[in-house]
Amino acid sequence: MAIPSPRHPVQGSCLCGSVRFKITAPFRRANICHCTRCQKHSGAAGLAQGRVPRESFTLLVGSELIETYRPPDGMAKVFCRRCGSSLLGGSWPGGPEVPVRLGVLDTDPGTAPQCHSFVGSKAPWEVLPDDELPRYHGPPPRSLIDGT
Repeated sequence: MAIPSPRHPVQGSCLCGSVRFKITAPFRRANICHCTRCQKHSGAAGLAQGRVPRESFTLLVGSELIETYRPPDGMAKVFCRRCGSSLLGGSWPGGPEVPVRLGVLDTDPGTAPQCHSFVGSKAPWEVLPDDELPRYHGPPPRSLIDGT
């Protein structure tokens, strides 16, 4: 599957519009995660997310409404305190990249998921699409994560 060309800046927001952000650099990679934590956090079978360089991500409004849940042995789940929209994940607010939930983008990010991860944890009722994307039982290979 070809990845569309990037368009910048990319805008995003939560459901109620109280949290808004922009991204000024291309997404480094994107995937659909089917792990049980992403299922619980999103309320869906899988969660589409992409990673951008930290310096390209700017919160425009609503920083006071950002809430972070950090499980003891997992990645952060970042959401709007007002409407509950899942916005970000990973090592927020530290780390070199920001994992952004693709569903909260208001403009075309110019990217598409490159794989399905944690399909070994997918919901028993979920039927994976025949989209020709690679599928990984657990996390994607380090080369895809690092972009090397």
